[in-house]
Amino acid sequence: MTLCGARFLCFLKMCALVVGFGMVLFIFRSMYLHEKFSLQLELPRPALADPMPKLLPEARLRTLFTYSEIWLFPKNQCQCETKHQGYNFQDAYGQTDLPAVKARRRAEFEHFQRREGLPRPPPLLAPPNLPFGYPVHGVEVMPLHTVPIPGLQFDGPNAPVYQVTLTASLGTLNTLVDIPDSVVQGRGQKHLTISTSDRKLLNFILQHMTYTSTVYQLHRVDVVSLKFKSSIAKFPVIIRHPVVPKLYDPGPERKLRDLVTIATKTFLRPHKLMTMLRSLREYYPDLTVIVADDSKEPLKINDSHVEYYIMPFGKGWFAGRNLAISQVTTKYVLWVDDDFLFNNQTKIEMLVDVLEKTELDVVGGSVLGNVFQFRLLLEQSENGHCLHRRSGAFRPLDGFPNCVVTSGVVNFFLAHTERLLRVGFDPRLQRVAHSEFFIDGLGSLLVGSCPDVIIGHQARSPAVDPQLAALEKTYSKFRLNTNAQVQFKLALHYFKNYFQCST
Repeated sequence: MTLCGARFLCFLKMCALVVGFGMVLFIFRSMYLHEKFSLQLELPRPALADPMPKLLPEARLRTLFTYSEIWLFPKNQCQCETKHQGYNFQDAYGQTDLPAVKARRRAEFEHFQRREGLPRPPPLLAPPNLPFGYPVHGVEVMPLHTVPIPGLQFDGPNAPVYQVTLTASLGTLNTLVDIPDSVVQGRGQKHLTISTSDRKLLNFILQHMTYTSTVYQLHRVDVVSLKFKSSIAKFPVIIRHPVVPKLYDPGPERKLRDLVTIATKTFLRPHKLMTMLRSLREYYPDLTVIVADDSKEPLKINDSHVEYYIMPFGKGWFAGRNLAISQVTTKYVLWVDDDFLFNNQTKIEMLVDVLEKTELDVVGGSVLGNVFQFRLLLEQSENGHCLHRRSGAFRPLDGFPNCVVTSGVVNFFLAHTERLLRVGFDPRLQRVAHSEFFIDGLGSLLVGSCPDVIIGHQARSPAVDPQLAALEKTYSKFRLNTNAQVQFKLALHYFKNYFQCST
């Protein structure tokens, strides 16, 4: 072998070693990179859903939804804190009588709810992305009448055939469009179906749909549904008979005597009544006054503008109010006690102006600065409601910055006669009673107070005349509430008003 050949062979061996070492290095590198990238390129794992936050605790809710220290928020059963001042009305009954009273009370309450259409229907919830336009409020019909249904429209996806179904429960459906029965099926029925391939025709028919009440009810709510495939829209139709107005003619000159009658109740205080009448005539000589009297001896009143009604002896405070107000024939009635005194600040015209320009039903003044304003707040519960009474007012009266809106006022007030008659005065309350009228009117009477209209009060000094002093002594016995009468009031609130307690 020559020297050249030996060198070439050595060179080949060197190349083989380099190539072999390179292949080993390449394989090792590839394995390292595969391991490295296989760890880094793992499939993404689904992210954990964020947990929903907790609801606010009750302690926090009490700070958010409290009015005048009362937590006015939905709850299963309202409660009254009666440690300092308040009543649990069922305590007026003995434990042996209470179960039977509760059963009768519950039966009467359920009867009341049926008459009032209670409980109201649950809220109508609109699913998202409905293909309809429809009325959400304001469709109202008188019993047995027919009304057009405004706002019906289809705005859904295109389809070869559009089939829309309308359904009612207390009435029937129809359309004003002259169209074959093959397109509109169920005219005058509770279920009506429109089938057409013409989208424009479908909307024309929907725009001329009608609802007819077929059930005579004074106040009910029907729920009409509108369906296309799986989409269903619902809207209310209120069936309500309007209240027939009872209007009072104030005359062509609209004089105060044709607008206002004064009413009062008297008992064993003839001297107080006559003093009040004399003070009235100084400022209003021709206003009619109606007097209800349950004293033993009738009075002789020489006043052509006084109507005097005699009642059985001791018939009672609220019974006398009912009698007096039942004889009023003017738009407004001004209630006064028999021991008040009219003065130059007793501006009845100001109270009339308030009722004429606002929606108030009752507006009170003040008796020597005493306005006796109080607010009534009601919490409803299944087993009995909670009544909360607080002094003061809710807000200023719009248009009358010196007047306020409240729930109850002093015994000097002007009221719409018709509204007063509608609430009435419970004749079972014979002695001390006043707030009970405003409690009975809660929810139906809007009450205001204008302290700038002031009436005076006669002095409480004892009578000098022996006969009058004897009358006042007898009167004082009837004036005070006995414990039995207090318990009767509590029982009355428990049963009649469906109250559980008060604060």
